[in-house]
Amino acid sequence: EPDVTIVSGLKDMVVFEGDDVTFRCQVSHENARDVEWKLQDVALQNNEMNEISVEKGKIHTLTLRKVTEQDVGTITFRVGPHMSTA
Repeated sequence: EPDVTIVSGLKDMVVFEGDDVTFRCQVSHENARDVEWKLQDVALQNNEMNEISVEKGKIHTLTLRKVTEQDVGTITFRVGPHMSTA
């Protein structure tokens, strides 16, 4: 199985309280396993506040809905040993 790497990393975002924000990270291979999103070192799950999805097989997205002041911090995307932060 080929090693999956990050082709295009996360970008820093500035949003207003109450808005949604989407982070995207492109990986080198489709169907990447061992993928994780974190906010301030807390693993995020797909739920009504966090939408985690994959577009076109390689573009992993995280949308934080109706962000608040408590959502300020570092977002981390990890695939295997590779990491990107914003």
